[in-house]
Order: sequence, then structure tokens, then C-alpha cells
Amino acid sequence: MIETATEMRRWVGPADTLAFGAEAIRACLLRLAEPCYLVRIDGRLAATNAGGPGDDPVGGAELLAAVAPIGPERLGSAAFRAAYGLRYAYAAGAMANGIASEELVIALGQQRLLASFGAAGLVPARLEAAINRIQSALPHGPYAFNLIHSPSEEAIERRGVDLYLRYAIRTIEASAFLSLTPHVVRYRAAGLSLDPSGAIVIGNRVIAKVSRREVAEQFLRPAPAAMLAQLVAGGQITTQQAELAARVPMCDDLTVEADSGGHTDNRPLVALLPTLINLRDTIQAELRYNRPVRVGAAGGIGTPEAALAAYSMGADYIVTGSVNQSCREAGASAHTREILAQADVADVMMAPAADMFEMGVKVQVLKKGTLFPVRAQKLYELYRAYNGIEALPAEERATIERQIFRRDLDEIWEGTRAYFAERDPEQLERAAENPRRRMALVFRWYLGLSSRWSNAGEAGRELDYQIWCGPAIGSFNSWERVTYLESAANRSVVDVAEHLMLGAAYLARIQQIRIQGTPVPPQFAHYVPQPR
Repeated sequence: MIETATEMRRWVGPADTLAFGAEAIRACLLRLAEPCYLVRIDGRLAATNAGGPGDDPVGGAELLAAVAPIGPERLGSAAFRAAYGLRYAYAAGAMANGIASEELVIALGQQRLLASFGAAGLVPARLEAAINRIQSALPHGPYAFNLIHSPSEEAIERRGVDLYLRYAIRTIEASAFLSLTPHVVRYRAAGLSLDPSGAIVIGNRVIAKVSRREVAEQFLRPAPAAMLAQLVAGGQITTQQAELAARVPMCDDLTVEADSGGHTDNRPLVALLPTLINLRDTIQAELRYNRPVRVGAAGGIGTPEAALAAYSMGADYIVTGSVNQSCREAGASAHTREILAQADVADVMMAPAADMFEMGVKVQVLKKGTLFPVRAQKLYELYRAYNGIEALPAEERATIERQIFRRDLDEIWEGTRAYFAERDPEQLERAAENPRRRMALVFRWYLGLSSRWSNAGEAGRELDYQIWCGPAIGSFNSWERVTYLESAANRSVVDVAEHLMLGAAYLARIQQIRIQGTPVPPQFAHYVPQPR
């Protein structure tokens, strides 16, 4: 029997609408577009979506809780939904090497949900093909493309912006930036203009994914004057665009990235999100933008509880990542999707990043079912200890050639040289007289290919798969266990999005009941996904 701490109230309505029993009560609670009333009549708990509070002290039933409609479309920022033409304040973030694939972006876009294509690590020709396919399937959007900071391969970042401007990509997700670069500033400024009334039109939108206050502040403020002047001098933007860029923030939306897969600082969302919301509010009070920057939440969002927590802390939208990689639309192999579907919260660890290897930057990856994290760390330790391949002790070299590379390191270098001759020739110029730099490029061969092996399902290399993910995948697996989503074969990115959002709205309703002083029986306290 349910207990209540509220004063006696009455519900009045058609008696035949009262639902008794766990399944019938749950069905009433799940009609999120309708109000819901929990009542007690003759000592029995019931629920209904009809009637309402009444003044009759004699008739009707005891009203335990009354909650208003709350659909998933009401969570988060209406401005975010309107800006991108979305049903929900929800986005699927980019996962590099096309893991956030064309299929993933298109599947969500067709349901008016935003996703960002995982452009990081792809050569320009591959990125261009993805642009053509996504624009053909979603001529009116919504979609976004990732622009990842590439301090070790500056040409890749520059060529990405070239393609985005050429194909009129109107939304990018800027990630892993340590500071602003001329390339992301150029993208932002090149889309600025004035409408007939003199108002600034922001043609190129930037969703900045950050995990540090100092980086967040750079995106929350206008582009640096010196960088804008440099772009004007180089003929890359106009004088008017530079003037307009000094009046708008560098981003439209700031995604606060907590303990996520891939590049992450492992910060807890409950600490990081309020900090950066406060920073946004401080800068908005100072600069008074016409359209304040929206702040979203990413990292660790793998359950409806986590989604609702983010919205409750003030997030304008949420971004998922790891949970999408186990879905059938992801650009990952069947083997990778299966072991992701078995992962627990603790089955992740940090490992050296391929794109920022020399800087010691790490990414969060799956440790269950793969030796990649341990082997990658071994390579980084050798890089730190020795000045080049030639300086490696013979025994160490033989071990990594046999266990990790499975090929002679000189042979690996020849392949690496051919790869960078096409991708980024500047890398070869920097390595020509620097043996340590050459060793880094050889070691990055393994770190770079390990993720591609995972995506392609390279037979015989399963123990070397690099699988980016955060603890959210473990919480997701725990939530959907013994449901139809337990099997990776049944997981689609659209279903995942729908159930996370429906579940968050359902739990918001449950929380409203609790706030009214009515304890909720355990059988109603959780959202269980059912096939749609």
C-alpha cells in the first residue's frame, strides 16, 4: 500500500477510468502527453488520466498525487530544438573514423534528431564522399560534421574546413580543441553576414565540445582580434566578417564533455556542468549577446536517469556517444559491437591517443576483450625513453615487432611514409632530420590502425582493437539487460534515443510524484524499454 505525507485531497472523475494493478497503473503513468493522478480508494492504489482534483469532502477517492503532462519534447531547450529543427533537445556526438557513420547520421536525421558525422581521422576524399551522401539523404538536415583539433596534423584540420565551406556545411561539432585555431575561427567568421534590418546572421554554427574552463571561455567569447586580422590579411575572410565576428561568440552551443569515451579529462558531470553554466552566465552578463550560448551535457549519459539528471542541472540538451557505438548503424564491426554490449562500468581505461601521441594526451577506451591499452602504453613509454628507432635495445625492438607490429619496423616506416605523402606531407618534412619524430610516426601506425581494425573487423587482430568508450556503455548495458535491447543486433540509434528521452520524461513524472510527498513503489520507479 502506498503512503502519503500530504494533507487529504480528493479526486473526482469517472470511476471506470481508474486503473488497478501494476501493469495498468504503469500504463497510465506512461501516457506522458496526458495528466496523471494517483489515488487511493478502499485502501487500494489506482491511477487514471481522467478527472481531476475535487472539493467534495465525501465523494471521490483520496488524491495522492497529480502530475501534469510531460513529454520528451519538453525536456531541455526549446531554442535548441528550433535552431536545428529537432523533435528533442538531443544529439548523437561524433565518433572518429566514421564510427558515427553516414548511416547513423541519416537514420537519426530522418527522425528529426541531430547527429554529428565522425570525420576525425578520415582523409579528405573519404570525408567528401560522406558529405555528398549525407547531403543527398538529408537535403534539409538536420546533421552536423565533426572538426577535431589536430595539432600534430594541422593540414587535416585546414582541409576539413575547406570542405565544409565548399559544401556549405552549416553546423560543425568542434572537439578536442586545446585553444582556438585559425581554421575554426575562419569557419565561424566566413558564415557571418547582415540581414536587411542590420541584424547579424550566423550562417555557420559551431557546437563546441569542451571539458576545461579555459577552453570553454575561448568559445564563449568572440574570436581573437589578432587571429581575425590574420585571416583578413590572408584573404580568407572579409573585413566585414571580421568586424561581425568581434560581436558574436565563437560557438552557438557549448557541450560540456564529462567522463566520455575518446578524448576526455574524466571530469564528473555533476561538478563540470554547473561550473561551465555559471561561466556562460557570467560572460553573457558581461557581453550581452542577442542570443545567449546554450550549454549541453555529454559524457556518462547512458540511462534515462543520467539524461534526466543532466536536464535537471540546467543542460539545454544532451549528447550521447558510447551507447551509439554498439548500435547496428555505427561504423564498427559486429565483433566490436558484441563486446561493447557486454561491457560493465569499470571495463574502461585511458590509453595514448594516436592524434596527440607526442603530447602525452590520452583517450578512454574499452579494456575488456582487447590488449590495446596495455600495448599502446608500452609504445609511449619507449617513445619517452629513447631518441629513435635505432636507439631501441635489440630485445625491446624484437618484442614489439613480434607482439605488436608483427612486422619489421623499417617496413612499417616505408608504409608510413607512403601514407603521409598522401595525407599530410608536412609530417615527413618534420621527420626527415628528427629520428624521434620518425619513431613517433611509426608508433602512431599501430595506434591509428588499431581503431580501423576494430571498425573493419580485421580477423586475427581482435586483441589489438582500439574501441573508444566511456563508462556510460556499462550503465546502458545494466539498464537494458533482460530487455530486447540486450542484444547488439537489436540496437538502433533511433531506438536508443527514443528510449533515453521517453525514459527521462517518465522519470521526471515519477520525480514530480515524489516531490508531492508520495513515495513511489519500486515497481514504478524505473523505465523499462519495450519494442516500439
